[in-house]
Amino acid sequence: MTNAAQTSVLITGGNKGLGFETARRLGERGWTIFLGSRDEGRGRAAADRLTDGGASVVMVPLDVTSDESVTDAVRLVRKHTDKLDVLVNNAGAPGNVVAPADATAEEIHAVYDTNVYGPVRVTHAFLPLLQAAENPRVVMVSSAAGSFAVVTDPDQPVSKMHELAYTSSKAALNMITVRYAQALPHIKFNALTPGEVANHTFTATDMNNHTGQLTVTEGTDPIIELATLDADGPTGTFIDRLGPVAW
Repeated sequence: MTNAAQTSVLITGGNKGLGFETARRLGERGWTIFLGSRDEGRGRAAADRLTDGGASVVMVPLDVTSDESVTDAVRLVRKHTDKLDVLVNNAGAPGNVVAPADATAEEIHAVYDTNVYGPVRVTHAFLPLLQAAENPRVVMVSSAAGSFAVVTDPDQPVSKMHELAYTSSKAALNMITVRYAQALPHIKFNALTPGEVANHTFTATDMNNHTGQLTVTEGTDPIIELATLDADGPTGTFIDRLGPVAW
Protein backbone atom coordinates (compact mmCIF):
# COMPACT_ATOMS: atom_id res chain seq x y z
CA MET A 1 0.00 0.00 0.00
CA THR A 2 1.14 3.56 -0.62
CA ASN A 3 1.58 5.99 2.23
CA ALA A 4 -1.83 7.18 3.44
CA ALA A 5 -0.65 10.78 3.03
CA GLN A 6 0.53 10.18 -0.55
CA THR A 7 -1.65 11.84 -3.18
CA SER A 8 -2.53 9.46 -6.02
CA VAL A 9 -3.77 10.11 -9.54
CA LEU A 10 -4.84 7.88 -12.41
CA ILE A 11 -4.35 9.44 -15.84
CA THR A 12 -5.92 7.76 -18.86
CA GLY A 13 -3.94 8.13 -22.08
CA GLY A 14 -0.92 8.97 -19.97
CA ASN A 15 1.80 7.70 -22.26
CA LYS A 16 2.06 10.82 -24.45
CA GLY A 17 0.96 14.39 -25.03
CA LEU A 18 -1.19 16.08 -22.43
CA GLY A 19 -1.45 12.91 -20.36
CA PHE A 20 2.28 12.39 -20.13
CA GLU A 21 2.97 16.05 -19.33
CA THR A 22 0.29 15.95 -16.63
CA ALA A 23 1.97 12.88 -15.18
CA ARG A 24 5.38 14.55 -15.28
CA ARG A 25 4.15 17.70 -13.54
CA LEU A 26 2.21 15.88 -10.84
CA GLY A 27 5.08 13.43 -10.38
CA GLU A 28 7.34 16.38 -9.62
CA ARG A 29 4.96 17.21 -6.75
CA GLY A 30 5.63 13.81 -5.24
CA TRP A 31 2.31 12.25 -6.25
CA THR A 32 1.91 8.57 -6.99
CA ILE A 33 1.14 8.33 -10.70
CA PHE A 34 -1.00 5.53 -12.09
CA LEU A 35 -0.16 5.89 -15.77
CA GLY A 36 -2.96 4.50 -17.92
CA SER A 37 -1.95 3.45 -21.42
CA ARG A 38 -3.80 1.43 -24.04
CA ASP A 39 -0.49 0.37 -25.62
CA GLU A 40 1.42 -1.47 -22.90
CA GLY A 41 4.82 -1.06 -24.55
CA ARG A 42 4.47 2.69 -24.96
CA GLY A 43 3.07 2.91 -21.46
CA ARG A 44 6.07 1.16 -19.96
CA ALA A 45 8.46 3.35 -21.93
CA ALA A 46 6.67 6.46 -20.70
CA ALA A 47 6.63 5.19 -17.12
CA ASP A 48 10.36 4.47 -17.31
CA ARG A 49 11.04 8.03 -18.45
CA LEU A 50 9.06 9.41 -15.52
CA THR A 51 10.70 7.05 -13.07
CA ASP A 52 14.13 8.10 -14.34
CA GLY A 53 13.06 11.66 -13.54
CA GLY A 54 12.34 10.70 -9.96
CA ALA A 55 8.57 10.14 -10.12
CA SER A 56 6.68 7.33 -8.39
CA VAL A 57 4.88 5.61 -11.26
CA VAL A 58 2.79 2.49 -11.74
CA MET A 59 2.01 1.66 -15.37
CA VAL A 60 -1.61 0.55 -15.79
CA PRO A 61 -2.63 -1.17 -19.04
CA LEU A 62 -5.91 0.58 -19.76
CA ASP A 63 -8.14 0.66 -22.81
CA VAL A 64 -11.06 2.92 -21.90
CA THR A 65 -13.26 1.28 -24.53
CA SER A 66 -13.02 -2.12 -22.85
CA ASP A 67 -14.98 -3.12 -19.75
CA GLU A 68 -12.54 -5.95 -19.11
CA SER A 69 -9.52 -3.67 -19.36
CA VAL A 70 -11.04 -1.13 -16.99
CA THR A 71 -11.92 -3.87 -14.49
CA ASP A 72 -8.35 -5.15 -14.64
CA ALA A 73 -7.08 -1.59 -14.12
CA VAL A 74 -9.13 -1.21 -10.94
CA ARG A 75 -7.77 -4.50 -9.67
CA LEU A 76 -4.18 -3.37 -10.32
CA VAL A 77 -4.62 0.03 -8.69
CA ARG A 78 -6.19 -1.62 -5.62
CA LYS A 79 -2.99 -3.62 -5.16
CA HIS A 80 -1.20 -0.33 -4.49
CA THR A 81 -3.76 1.83 -2.70
CA ASP A 82 -7.16 1.78 -1.03
CA LYS A 83 -8.11 5.23 -2.33
CA LEU A 84 -7.71 7.39 -5.41
CA ASP A 85 -7.45 11.14 -4.92
CA VAL A 86 -7.66 12.23 -8.53
CA LEU A 87 -8.88 10.75 -11.81
CA VAL A 88 -7.88 12.52 -15.01
CA ASN A 89 -10.01 11.32 -17.92
CA ASN A 90 -7.60 12.37 -20.65
CA ALA A 91 -7.74 9.62 -23.29
CA GLY A 92 -9.44 10.92 -26.41
CA ALA A 93 -10.03 10.21 -30.08
CA PRO A 94 -10.26 12.89 -32.81
CA GLY A 95 -12.23 10.88 -35.31
CA ASN A 96 -11.70 11.34 -39.03
CA VAL A 97 -13.22 14.82 -39.41
CA VAL A 98 -15.91 13.47 -41.71
CA ALA A 99 -18.22 16.09 -43.24
CA PRO A 100 -21.70 15.98 -41.67
CA ALA A 101 -23.30 14.91 -44.94
CA ASP A 102 -20.99 11.89 -45.08
CA ALA A 103 -20.93 11.00 -41.38
CA THR A 104 -22.31 7.63 -40.38
CA ALA A 105 -23.47 6.32 -37.02
CA GLU A 106 -20.50 3.93 -37.06
CA GLU A 107 -18.03 6.82 -37.38
CA ILE A 108 -19.66 8.73 -34.55
CA HIS A 109 -19.94 5.66 -32.33
CA ALA A 110 -16.20 4.97 -32.56
CA VAL A 111 -15.39 8.46 -31.28
CA TYR A 112 -18.06 8.34 -28.58
CA ASP A 113 -16.71 5.01 -27.36
CA THR A 114 -13.49 6.75 -26.32
CA ASN A 115 -14.58 10.33 -25.61
CA VAL A 116 -17.93 9.73 -23.89
CA TYR A 117 -18.41 6.09 -22.89
CA GLY A 118 -14.74 5.86 -21.92
CA PRO A 119 -14.87 8.52 -19.18
CA VAL A 120 -18.18 7.09 -17.93
CA ARG A 121 -16.78 3.56 -17.91
CA VAL A 122 -13.62 4.58 -16.04
CA THR A 123 -15.35 6.96 -13.63
CA HIS A 124 -17.98 4.38 -12.70
CA ALA A 125 -15.36 1.70 -12.10
CA PHE A 126 -13.15 3.93 -9.93
CA LEU A 127 -15.92 5.61 -7.93
CA PRO A 128 -15.40 3.40 -4.84
CA LEU A 129 -11.71 4.33 -4.70
CA LEU A 130 -12.52 8.00 -5.28
CA GLN A 131 -15.18 7.96 -2.58
CA ALA A 132 -12.59 6.61 -0.14
CA ALA A 133 -10.42 9.72 -0.62
CA GLU A 134 -10.71 12.78 1.58
CA ASN A 135 -10.88 15.31 -1.26
CA PRO A 136 -11.57 13.40 -4.49
CA ARG A 137 -11.38 15.16 -7.84
CA VAL A 138 -12.28 14.07 -11.37
CA VAL A 139 -10.83 16.07 -14.24
CA MET A 140 -12.42 15.74 -17.67
CA VAL A 141 -10.16 16.77 -20.55
CA SER A 142 -12.72 18.24 -22.90
CA SER A 143 -12.36 20.81 -25.68
CA ALA A 144 -13.55 24.26 -26.65
CA ALA A 145 -14.94 22.40 -29.66
CA GLY A 146 -17.56 21.01 -27.26
CA SER A 147 -18.79 24.49 -26.32
CA PHE A 148 -21.93 25.73 -28.06
CA ALA A 149 -20.77 29.30 -27.38
CA VAL A 150 -17.44 28.67 -29.10
CA VAL A 151 -18.71 26.63 -32.04
CA THR A 152 -21.40 29.21 -32.86
CA ASP A 153 -18.90 32.09 -32.77
CA PRO A 154 -17.87 32.75 -36.41
CA ASP A 155 -14.55 34.18 -35.25
CA GLN A 156 -13.52 30.87 -33.69
CA PRO A 157 -11.63 28.53 -36.05
CA VAL A 158 -13.61 25.51 -34.84
CA SER A 159 -16.83 27.06 -36.18
CA LYS A 160 -15.53 26.23 -39.66
CA MET A 161 -14.53 22.65 -38.80
CA HIS A 162 -17.56 20.90 -40.23
CA GLU A 163 -17.83 17.50 -38.56
CA LEU A 164 -20.13 15.71 -36.12
CA ALA A 165 -18.22 13.16 -34.08
CA TYR A 166 -15.53 15.00 -32.12
CA THR A 167 -17.37 18.23 -31.35
CA SER A 168 -20.59 16.53 -30.29
CA SER A 169 -18.69 13.99 -28.18
CA LYS A 170 -17.00 16.78 -26.22
CA ALA A 171 -20.34 18.57 -25.80
CA ALA A 172 -21.69 15.32 -24.36
CA LEU A 173 -18.68 15.04 -22.06
CA ASN A 174 -19.34 18.56 -20.78
CA MET A 175 -22.92 17.67 -19.92
CA ILE A 176 -21.81 14.45 -18.24
CA THR A 177 -19.36 16.46 -16.14
CA VAL A 178 -22.12 18.78 -14.90
CA ARG A 179 -24.52 15.95 -14.15
CA TYR A 180 -21.88 14.06 -12.16
CA ALA A 181 -21.07 17.24 -10.24
CA GLN A 182 -24.70 17.79 -9.35
CA ALA A 183 -25.34 14.20 -8.31
CA LEU A 184 -22.08 13.59 -6.43
CA PRO A 185 -21.25 16.84 -4.59
CA HIS A 186 -18.63 15.14 -2.42
CA ILE A 187 -16.48 14.64 -5.52
CA LYS A 188 -15.29 17.59 -7.59
CA PHE A 189 -16.05 17.07 -11.28
CA ASN A 190 -14.66 19.72 -13.62
CA ALA A 191 -13.91 19.99 -17.33
CA LEU A 192 -11.27 21.91 -19.23
CA THR A 193 -10.05 22.74 -22.67
CA PRO A 194 -6.28 22.72 -23.27
CA GLY A 195 -6.30 26.01 -25.18
CA GLU A 196 -7.06 29.68 -24.83
CA VAL A 197 -10.57 30.39 -26.04
CA ALA A 198 -10.20 34.17 -25.88
CA ASN A 199 -7.10 34.01 -28.08
CA HIS A 200 -8.49 31.38 -30.47
CA THR A 201 -5.53 29.09 -29.77
CA PHE A 202 -5.08 25.42 -28.89
CA THR A 203 -2.30 23.10 -27.80
CA ALA A 204 0.03 21.29 -30.17
CA THR A 205 -0.46 17.53 -29.77
CA ASP A 206 -0.45 14.38 -31.91
CA MET A 207 -4.22 14.73 -32.23
CA ASN A 208 -3.86 17.92 -34.30
CA ASN A 209 -0.52 17.00 -35.92
CA HIS A 210 1.20 19.52 -33.65
CA THR A 211 -0.43 22.48 -35.38
CA GLY A 212 -1.46 24.16 -32.12
CA GLN A 213 0.06 27.40 -30.89
CA LEU A 214 0.45 26.45 -27.21
CA THR A 215 3.03 24.11 -25.74
CA VAL A 216 1.95 20.89 -24.09
CA THR A 217 3.00 22.37 -20.75
CA GLU A 218 0.73 25.39 -21.29
CA GLY A 219 -2.04 23.03 -22.36
CA THR A 220 -1.82 21.12 -19.09
CA ASP A 221 -2.07 24.25 -16.92
CA PRO A 222 -5.85 23.87 -16.43
CA ILE A 223 -5.49 20.12 -15.82
CA ILE A 224 -3.03 20.80 -13.02
CA GLU A 225 -5.27 23.55 -11.64
CA LEU A 226 -8.29 21.25 -11.42
CA ALA A 227 -6.30 18.24 -10.21
CA THR A 228 -4.89 20.22 -7.30
CA LEU A 229 -8.09 21.92 -6.10
CA ASP A 230 -8.47 22.38 -2.36
CA ALA A 231 -11.44 20.96 -0.48
CA ASP A 232 -13.30 24.25 -0.92
CA GLY A 233 -12.65 24.36 -4.68
CA PRO A 234 -15.37 24.52 -7.35
CA THR A 235 -17.21 21.69 -9.05
CA GLY A 236 -19.20 21.56 -12.27
CA THR A 237 -17.04 24.14 -14.05
CA PHE A 238 -15.47 24.42 -17.50
CA ILE A 239 -12.17 26.31 -17.81
CA ASP A 240 -9.09 26.95 -19.89
CA ARG A 241 -5.74 28.23 -18.63
CA LEU A 242 -7.08 31.80 -18.64
CA GLY A 243 -10.28 31.17 -16.69
CA PRO A 244 -13.93 30.10 -17.13
CA VAL A 245 -15.18 29.02 -20.56
CA ALA A 246 -18.77 29.46 -21.70
CA TRP A 247 -20.70 26.24 -22.20
